[in-house]
Formats: sequence, C-alpha cells, structure tokens
Amino acid sequence: MDKRIISPGMAPDDVKEKSLRPTTLEDYVGQKSNIEQLSIFIEAAKMRNSPLDHTLLYGPPGLGKTTLAGIIAHEMGVNFKVTSGPAIERPGDLAAILSGLRPGDILFIDEIHRLNRTVEEVLYPALEDYALDIMIGKGPAARSVRLELSPFTLIGATTRAGDLSGPLRDRFGIILRLELYTPEELEVILARSAKVLEVDLLKEAAKEIAKRSRGTPRIVNRLLRRVSDYALVTNDGVIDTKLADHALDRLEIDALGLDQIDIKLLRIMAEVFDGGPVGIETLAASSGEERGTIEDVYEPYLLQIGFLKRTARGRVLLSKAYTHLGLPPRLEQDMFIFDEEEDEDIGL
Repeated sequence: MDKRIISPGMAPDDVKEKSLRPTTLEDYVGQKSNIEQLSIFIEAAKMRNSPLDHTLLYGPPGLGKTTLAGIIAHEMGVNFKVTSGPAIERPGDLAAILSGLRPGDILFIDEIHRLNRTVEEVLYPALEDYALDIMIGKGPAARSVRLELSPFTLIGATTRAGDLSGPLRDRFGIILRLELYTPEELEVILARSAKVLEVDLLKEAAKEIAKRSRGTPRIVNRLLRRVSDYALVTNDGVIDTKLADHALDRLEIDALGLDQIDIKLLRIMAEVFDGGPVGIETLAASSGEERGTIEDVYEPYLLQIGFLKRTARGRVLLSKAYTHLGLPPRLEQDMFIFDEEEDEDIGL
C-alpha cells in the first residue's frame, strides 16, 4: 500500500472522505465539460424512461470517478451497486451480481481493466442484449442457457484506459476522461470541505493547500485534515497561510506538491540518465518503483506541470524540472524532436 500523503490512491483514513463527497451534479466541482454532457445524457434517458447508456470514466486516480458514478445513480433515481474488476473472479460471480439488479440500476465496476478475460466475454451479451449465456455441464453434455436480465447501466472506471480490450471499450456509449483539477477548482472544494468539517480555513491558506495538492480532490481533502491537525494543536484551530506553509513543509510537500519520491525520480532522470530519453521499465528498475505506479501516480502530474515529456523513445526531463531541482537547465531537452510521441490514451 502506498503510504505517501500525496498518493492519489485510496488510503484507510480516506473513509472519512465520504462525508465530503457531493451527491448531485450541481454540487460537483470541476470537470465542466463532462458534467454538462452528463446532464444532457441523464435528462434524455429519463425522458425516454430508459437506462443511461453504459459509461466509461477514465483518468488518473483520486479525481472522483466513484463519486461521479454515485451522483449519476442519484440523478437517475436508481440503486447503485459497487464492485471492482479483481473481485469478479468467475462468470458465476458476475451472474450473481447482474441477476440481482433491478430495472435501471447502475453497476459500478472500479478497475474494470483488471476484469478476467473469461468474465469479460460473458459480460458482452449482458451489455448488448441484457442477457447472460451460461454454460451448464462439461464436455459433450454441456449446454448453454440464456438468463434474461433487467435493463441496467454499467459504469466502468479505470486509470489505465489503454489496457481495456477493444471489444469491451466499444460497448460503452458514453466515454469521459477526467482531467486534473485547477488550483481554483480545488479552492472551491476546500471551502466546502472546511465547512463540512467545521474547520476555520482562511482564503489565502486555502490557496496554498490547493496549489500543493497535485490537481487531485482526494489529496486536497487529505491535506486539509492533516493541516487542520497542526492548526488544532499549535494555532487554536485556525488555518492561516503561515500555519499552512509550516504544516506542509513539515509534511515534506514542496511548493509544487512534490514529495521526496518525486524528487528522487526527477534526480535519477537528470543525474543518472542525463535527462533521457529513458524507458519506463529502466526508470522503474532504477527507482525501485513499479511501472504502473510511475505511470498512474507520478507521471500525470509531472506531465501537467511541464516537468516531463513522454515520447515513443522514453521519458525526457524538461528544463523546468532542472530549475526546480536547482540544476543547470538543459534547454535543448525542450527542443528535442522525436519521430513519434507515445500515446497511451484511449484514442478518442
């Protein structure tokens, strides 16, 4: 388990975060284009009196995919069933879940890219025809039985859209990418969370916390709780700019939201590999971090702030990263021309 305070993954202490989650599209902050689209799609489905089209939500962890799925269920006025790809080990597990759904219900599968391929193949007719084809028996005596299902909506969530099979991806009628949040959007989330938690958060302090939160709502709420601990013990519960700076510095989160592991990765690229290009497997082996962790947790933010460039030949460190590390910038890195950029997106 990643114990970094700025990890966007779910941590045990984040259970408390549920009370901070919005429950309606109106209260949801950020992802403006996605919310506008969903508002139309949901209203159209309700006017047709039919389930919402199957929906895929993808993007870095911690951006609110589960929260958004729950909001969709609330807006549609239907039940919300939550599971994950690794939890559905056999076709029978999937059949048990799907057969328990009522008309219009929403099934949310987190980490859907980790579905067992056998389970995935059984899911196809369920998504297209609201039916399950189950094999009974073995060998020559085996026979297929079709189980009719109530019309439902599948909402899949993934941080690795590129790992989805083409046939599964093609069965989603709505595909939405969630982007990292702006500091201004995170300030709005902080103001709401502080009100719910009854924390005395000053506006300038909120700006400081927001800009160190890596564009991620889960991280901003986690930092708010930790900074409020410092405020309660040392500043009568008031979070002002000085207190926020002090607390975040003690938590070893710098002005851009980077911690020691981020800095280690950047220094390895700068000092060991001369700024790159360096392959992801080589970087993972050199840093002791898993490839998936680098791609899902570290890279999205480092790419957004202009520290890295991801190319077909590997990762390249840009001049802004050198400056942040206090090293002489290599401006030629920013101008390095590659024949082809690596594109791990979903292609839509």
